[in-house]
Amino acid sequence: MSHPEVAVTGLGLATPAGLGTDASWQGVLEGASAASTDPALAGLEVDMSCRIPGFDATALLGRKAARRLDRFVQLATWTAREAVADAGLDPEAWDGPRVGVVIGCGMGGAHTWEEQHRRMLEHGPERVSPLLIPMLVPNMVAGQIAIDLGATGPNLVTATACASGATAIGTARDLLRSGACDIVLAGGTEAGLTPLSITGFAQMGALSTRTDDPARASRPFDVERDGFVAAEAAGVLVLERDDDARARGARRRARLAGYGASADGYHVTAPDPEGGGAERAMRAALADAGLAPGDVDHVNAHGTSTPLNDVSEARTLRRVCGEAMSVTSTKGVTGHSLGAAGAIEAGFAALALEHGVVPPTANLTEQDPEIDVDVVAGSPREQAVEVAMSNSFGFGGQNAVLVLTRA
Repeated sequence: MSHPEVAVTGLGLATPAGLGTDASWQGVLEGASAASTDPALAGLEVDMSCRIPGFDATALLGRKAARRLDRFVQLATWTAREAVADAGLDPEAWDGPRVGVVIGCGMGGAHTWEEQHRRMLEHGPERVSPLLIPMLVPNMVAGQIAIDLGATGPNLVTATACASGATAIGTARDLLRSGACDIVLAGGTEAGLTPLSITGFAQMGALSTRTDDPARASRPFDVERDGFVAAEAAGVLVLERDDDARARGARRRARLAGYGASADGYHVTAPDPEGGGAERAMRAALADAGLAPGDVDHVNAHGTSTPLNDVSEARTLRRVCGEAMSVTSTKGVTGHSLGAAGAIEAGFAALALEHGVVPPTANLTEQDPEIDVDVVAGSPREQAVEVAMSNSFGFGGQNAVLVLTRA
């Protein structure tokens, strides 16, 4: 059974590499880490993070939104607006019931949760905001985008930990294929840089402890890597059926050709060392796209900078795709934005296809000898990219892989 092709016609990014798509893309091409000591985490064992530069919710969204929306919703709302504008769409003119929203988020309103809990303990329950629940529940990000843009079609949030953004994009693709929607705003968001959240990741040993040199802490595929640096980010893609995009004369940044998902069924935090689940997701995405493993030119890897993930992923990539493709992890620049990672990295993969440039993996000075793939490092690589894969793997063993092709 043939399916309609799906195009990426708009892109919005707010990442530690820069505010906006152009700034984020330029930031990952420059290859300088965004990690720094974070005053909001002062006193913790791990007191560094990657934050988005220049995101002022009051200036960008208005005083009401800044007061009534948690940061994870603020980020997604702004990037959704950027993506819609980039697609050349007018929410005042579109058929709202035919426009869906699917956003991935792993944690929801962590900032609101911690702030309001502290307020209750210090001042009593009468000081807790009546907006507590609407501000913290993860589904509210899709609901708020619908309210903001008049997108009244199918509306949902996916939660597959660090694969959430990629899962959302794959789910959105299926809505277009089924005919349930004509346009879907799909992506991911996360703003969990709070003391309790960071402490939780630190306690499980997932974070880098190189706090004396934050800018060199996130180092995917490097022999000295010791964990990830937590980040905030949001990314939204506008997806349409390719024929519809052509009919309205839209620019198509890329095509979303394939999606594959799987579960490791192995461990709550550690990846399957044999990469079985990841391999199934990769092969499923390629089969869905009607492509062979050897067709992949470039991979935006999950590449978290953790000892276990990077080796397992690299071995699986070599087993599935061989050695011809270039590999990068943009987390060297952006850090790990958890539920947003799959969305922003799909965006970077689309931009690599569009511009014929692969960003470098920041801080890779000595590649781990167990990682036997062609990792781009040092500077961007000009490359004719026709097929790109974007990998996302989450705690719980949930895997999501996207395959994009040149438009």
